[in-house]
Amino acid sequence: MTRRPRPQSPPGGLLDWGSSTHWSHTPRPCRYCDQPTQLRDSKRSPAHKTCAEAALAQQAADAADAYHQDRTL
Repeated sequence: MTRRPRPQSPPGGLLDWGSSTHWSHTPRPCRYCDQPTQLRDSKRSPAHKTCAEAALAQQAADAADAYHQDRTL
């Protein structure tokens, strides 16, 4: 079985929101922390980059825990 190389993270974090599609002139509450943000995620929902990265890290940790629990049953 051949392993695929892991994609490289952009400098400064996990997500690259350099595209103008991640910006809005209208601040709205972040979907994670409710503080105002002009950033938008890939589905155009308001989200701070750091909040979205923290949520992704938590999801990955939860998935890893679930995987390890299934393997020990």
